[in-house]
Amino acid sequence: MSKTTEMQARLEAAFAPARLEIVDESEAHRGHAGYMEGGESHFRVRIAAEAFGGLSRIARHRAVHDALGKDLLQEIHALALEIEAA
Repeated sequence: MSKTTEMQARLEAAFAPARLEIVDESEAHRGHAGYMEGGESHFRVRIAAEAFGGLSRIARHRAVHDALGKDLLQEIHALALEIEAA
């Protein structure tokens, strides 16, 4: 299973988001640290879910990191998060 697919499955299971967009930005980082041939090293996640209501920015980021899990996060070089309450 691709990292993108795994990220999507874990985030949907944890948050039932109203909106979820996962963008592989790896190609824009070709030649930079952490770039892996074939992509899936640099991601941007845009997510909106009711679960984020009332949480601080840091708490939202921690919740997403927890949902993705250490195993998957260790395989990703860079992760940009845009999180909002739905």
